[in-house]
Amino acid sequence: MFFIVSKIFGFFALPSNLLMAIGLIGLLLLLTRFRRLASWLIVTSLVLIAVAGWSPLGNALILPLEQRFPPWDASRGPPGGIVILGGAITEDVSAARRAVALNEAAERLTVGAELARRYPDARIVFSGGNNALIFDGVPEAAFAVQELQALGVAHERITADEQSRNTIENAVFSRLIANPRPGERWLLVTSAYHMPRAIAAFRAAGFRIEAYPVDWRTRGTIDAVRPSASLGDGLRRTDTAVREWVGLVAYRLAGKTAELLPGP
Repeated sequence: MFFIVSKIFGFFALPSNLLMAIGLIGLLLLLTRFRRLASWLIVTSLVLIAVAGWSPLGNALILPLEQRFPPWDASRGPPGGIVILGGAITEDVSAARRAVALNEAAERLTVGAELARRYPDARIVFSGGNNALIFDGVPEAAFAVQELQALGVAHERITADEQSRNTIENAVFSRLIANPRPGERWLLVTSAYHMPRAIAAFRAAGFRIEAYPVDWRTRGTIDAVRPSASLGDGLRRTDTAVREWVGLVAYRLAGKTAELLPGP
């Protein structure tokens, strides 16, 4: 039930969806006697879409998430295992084209493969099923294993979690698969902006894991006041940031995590 509610709420929590819905409601109201309200809704929708798409809002929202965990320090020694979170593959395109289709979060997979080669004794867990609410399909893990092998990781080193549909389930199933021994160090590879929510989920699942952030979307604090080059890019970044902040709050309020914004 939590998964279904989170998916429905998550759709309308995205600024691009919400603001467009406000504008469409305004257009419909133009056909009624509430034309003044309709005009206000349309103008509000256009102005807020412009702000979310062209202003530095997306960067300002995503920066605190990306800056929360520093790059991993390799000087402490090699890890015993590596967990790679899904989200780097577009499953439906991959299935239709019969080829692995990487998306803008591809570094989760490519850097994960680099780490696997650098630490040949580390166990590899890829966690990612099918998170679609309506349409069933091939779990992302099936394509990920294929791509990891193509990137030079031996098949016998990889254990795939095909059940996870969200970050909470990523953490729970990864811990069951990894069964980390006391004192054993594990790395978590995921996008830098997603790391706070992921770490909160893994800690709640009892899996003490070290952050290995990848897929940075900003250069650092210098981008806090940088406007977007295009409306689409800005809306996508704002959506990404808001989804993470809403996810952090929702997980905490639902009692799924013990921290709102975890740190190192």
